[in-house]
Amino acid sequence: MKMNNEQSLLYTNILHSVNNDQGRLFCVYAAGGTGKTFVTNTCLYTVRSEGKVAIATAMSALAATLLQNGTNLHSRAKLPIPINESSICNFSRSDVTGKLFQMCKLLIIDEVTMGDRYNFEALDRSLRDIRKNNRMFGGLTVLFAGDWRQILPVVPRGSR
Repeated sequence: MKMNNEQSLLYTNILHSVNNDQGRLFCVYAAGGTGKTFVTNTCLYTVRSEGKVAIATAMSALAATLLQNGTNLHSRAKLPIPINESSICNFSRSDVTGKLFQMCKLLIIDEVTMGDRYNFEALDRSLRDIRKNNRMFGGLTVLFAGDWRQILPVVPRGSR
């Protein structure tokens, strides 16, 4: 399969951020069937083939199965349940998960639209701490992928 121009531009920008430790945040918003998973997996293959650590996660275990060595974000980042506005992840600099995130160059979170903002805020706080870097997500290059059209608005006490 060959990338189109938009996919190629995204791929190039992600790899540039990874290779130059820019720690950029990318957000891919596209409908199903447009090649988000293809570009995501191509980035994973490339980064890992260079001997670097790339972590593939998704908000659901089912979506994680589509990513090369993908896993659920809750289990990989040890997110607390229940979570609130001041939560942090349940890993430290010295445990296996903490060391993995310290070595990581690329973090991919698929189906990001299914996640609560507190998940990402807790991950951000934890990565800043263990990576000793106050930049967003501890200076790690992060790719959010999802389709916001799949999420219906919730209106508290709303009617049809």
